[in-house]
Amino acid sequence: MIKTDAVIVGAGPVGLFSVFELGILGLNAHVIDNLDRAGGQCIELYPDKPIYDIPALPECTGESLTKNLLKQIKPFQTKFHYNQRVEKLEKKNNCWFVTTSEKVQFETPNIIIAAGVGSFEPRKPPIKNIERFEKINLFYSVKDKNKFKDQTVCIFGGGDSALDWTVELSKIAKKIFLIHRRDEFRAAQHTVDLAKDLEKKGKVDFLTRYQPLDFQGNGKLEKIVIKHDNGDLKELNVDSVLAFFGLKMELGPIANWGLDLEAKSLKVNTENFQTNEKGIFAIGDICTYPGKIKLILSGFHEGALSAQECFKRARPNEKYIFRFTTSSSDIHKRLGVK
Repeated sequence: MIKTDAVIVGAGPVGLFSVFELGILGLNAHVIDNLDRAGGQCIELYPDKPIYDIPALPECTGESLTKNLLKQIKPFQTKFHYNQRVEKLEKKNNCWFVTTSEKVQFETPNIIIAAGVGSFEPRKPPIKNIERFEKINLFYSVKDKNKFKDQTVCIFGGGDSALDWTVELSKIAKKIFLIHRRDEFRAAQHTVDLAKDLEKKGKVDFLTRYQPLDFQGNGKLEKIVIKHDNGDLKELNVDSVLAFFGLKMELGPIANWGLDLEAKSLKVNTENFQTNEKGIFAIGDICTYPGKIKLILSGFHEGALSAQECFKRARPNEKYIFRFTTSSSDIHKRLGVK
């Protein structure tokens, strides 16, 4: 049985920053994630995609943000438990007893759920035996954009991911086909305008009101067949296909923990982001409250406030005194600052 001040469920950016906020208060934490590495959605869905709304970072990527957050918490020597998830949760007095799918057990007064949208997997095109092309040249995210250099790439989708990667990959790809089932796009208008400008320059072909009908190839995907709303068929020879049809989001075992839910999100208060169960907090995309905005920035704020309540629960006999990181010798010592 591992005793710790807090268990964090989710190793995405918000979970990682919670480690820091707990650490500067002198609290230790263990982190559980069902993926095989830190980064969460940022790493799985857009590790190479530019992010522009992190304070003091005009531009970063999901990968670089994750690396910097891991560097920030390095002084705390946090233990990560990857490839597992919380399967069992029991409450005794003021403590929670947590058991993972790998039978690792924890005793803790605090659980911080920073699980993003929960367990997620991409929605796939309704094509028979499509899995034979997956991870060969059919992808649902971009982990290395250089893989598409000088290729003819087909991108399915009409949201931010589809349009963002259309613009980004147009810089290195030979040709891009952007295929969407509607004439209208759900992406930011600025990005749509950039993509349409690329169409005028011959870098991108827009094929709207089309849907996938068949994927063909021997060993790898070589040709796609798409069908227009009017019944017309079109065949395209491709080197790679990116399908951005969104994600299927499931809370998994979290849904059975007796926490108040609203549309697959966990309801919290805005004082310390605690759920209806004392000692269980929810921060980041998985929580909801009046005025909630799903931004990494918001999750950082939520993590900072939840850490304050975690201190009170983990150190009930100690008086908490707020200190700025610029002036506290205790915090400097914890961070290894001389």
